[in-house]
Amino acid sequence: MQLNALRYFAMVATTGSFAATAKHFQVPPSSVSRFISALEQELGQQLFYRNTRSVRLTEVGEKYYVQIRDVLDTLDIANEQVTGKASSVKGLVRVNTAVALGRLHISGMINKLQEKYPDLSVELILTDSFIDPVQEGVDIVIRIGALQNSALISRKVCDQQYVLCASPEYLKKYGRPETPQDLQKHICLVYKGLSGNQRWYFRQGSDDKPIVLEPQGALRSNHAEVLVSAALEGRGIVLFPTWIFDKHSFKQKKLMPLLPNWTATVDPHAAAIHLVSPENRIRSQKVRTVIDFILNEIGETPYWDNIF
Repeated sequence: MQLNALRYFAMVATTGSFAATAKHFQVPPSSVSRFISALEQELGQQLFYRNTRSVRLTEVGEKYYVQIRDVLDTLDIANEQVTGKASSVKGLVRVNTAVALGRLHISGMINKLQEKYPDLSVELILTDSFIDPVQEGVDIVIRIGALQNSALISRKVCDQQYVLCASPEYLKKYGRPETPQDLQKHICLVYKGLSGNQRWYFRQGSDDKPIVLEPQGALRSNHAEVLVSAALEGRGIVLFPTWIFDKHSFKQKKLMPLLPNWTATVDPHAAAIHLVSPENRIRSQKVRTVIDFILNEIGETPYWDNIF
């Protein structure tokens, strides 16, 4: 069994493409196909379903991929350390984050990252459910909210800053709330996540007991951008972190911040953003490079907080 066959197999499993794998390794597509066919023959198992439109793993292929990916990662780390080529950033890095954060911010950073490191391949996985990076084979998780697995290595990116806001048209029609309790008389645009409708928490001092509201309105959604769009159209009040909003919405007075003397969140406690990795992944130079790049792009004070 040749190591190249395993590397080609892992890349095809990730990209779903023989052509992309061939391009990554700078070999003819026929070589990739030949190596994988030989691997399947040696194992006596079909690893991929192939047709003219797509390539996808069989059930056996999925199990095999899970078993070999850690072996390949460990080998890459060992090669980096022994050969002294840690400065050469190449190979595959798998990154997971929330759908909205990934679409609005992380995808652009990945584009810039690959311009700087053209030999680096990235698999960007967007999902709003919490995943186990060890089980899923993910190198970096950009996690919003509380950390639960202490076995993971984490670096804090920032605390989230929330903005309660509405359009000038809405405020002209319904008036401006002066206290959190006033929101019970207003139309709120409610985010409904995996754990149900979000609650809104308001404090004037960091040690104060929060005022907890269950916002009510005619529109609920599990997609934050849908609710922001509705707010821009004058349909209600929203509460979201600053990274959700286009900064021009405030600078051009399309949205107006509300209750400026109150600190609002959607969690009982401050919810930060962290970069999280399994311990064995963080030893890889390519993973550390991606983490450092993302942190540098966001900045010590996140650029998305500058929205007013």
